[in-house]
Amino acid sequence: MTPRLAVRKTYKMYINGAFVRSESGRSYRPEGNADMNLPLGSRKDLRDAVRAARQAQSKWASLTAMNRGQILYRIAEMVDARRDEFQEMLGGKPRHAQEVEDTVTTFVWYAGWTDKFQAVLGTVDPVAGPYFTFTLPEPTGVVGIVPPPSHSLLGCARHLAPVLATGNTAVILAGDADTRPQLLLGEILATSDVPQGVANILTGSVKELLPWLSAHMDVNAIDLSGCPEPLLADAERNAAENVKRVYRFQPVAPLSPYVMAEAIEAKTVWHPLAR
Repeated sequence: MTPRLAVRKTYKMYINGAFVRSESGRSYRPEGNADMNLPLGSRKDLRDAVRAARQAQSKWASLTAMNRGQILYRIAEMVDARRDEFQEMLGGKPRHAQEVEDTVTTFVWYAGWTDKFQAVLGTVDPVAGPYFTFTLPEPTGVVGIVPPPSHSLLGCARHLAPVLATGNTAVILAGDADTRPQLLLGEILATSDVPQGVANILTGSVKELLPWLSAHMDVNAIDLSGCPEPLLADAERNAAENVKRVYRFQPVAPLSPYVMAEAIEAKTVWHPLAR
């Protein structure tokens, strides 16, 4: 009996709460892994992801801090439950086990900050007048994320978790290397009570898609931590043309409440003092 050909696993992107192939029909096989197909996202896929993130943002921001924290904690639980699968995808070495452990810690850590960052990042402002003023942090809106290609799982988690914790929605451009860990994270998001559109994960050429992400008028901030140096200047220029917030961490964002400050806006409220 003639042996059948191996069935290649076909991964899908995670957009608007659904697993989709690229509308272009394109796919690629990462170097050294000929037994799988990964989707090669297009500009249309990027626009769909941004639209989904915009539609979901106000509802996500309106959830209570406790509810957002519960969802982030659920993500941590689901990553922990599939740690062996993640470790195998990453390479199966002890350092990869630590990366999965650090990813779990990241989501637990930011889950605990959802009801605390307002107190740390907000302030009561001293003013010379009969006024009481205070500054409160508010979500920026839709945040584009280019995670660092190294530490593919932890890098994605460290840049996504603070964005979600502060009430923003995210469009992640994972790149076109071996992006299975990020796509598996999409499966985690889909089973962790994350509302559709809140987090979207695309795979595809950063060189092709980053100019459109950085220039998109409905993206309010962009994290360029994983942006290749040759593309950085153009991405910053595109973002500046529509006054988009730009930030960058090297190589992976630290665990710090001040990382959340990059994805928020400060709103100052004035009240006259009673006499």
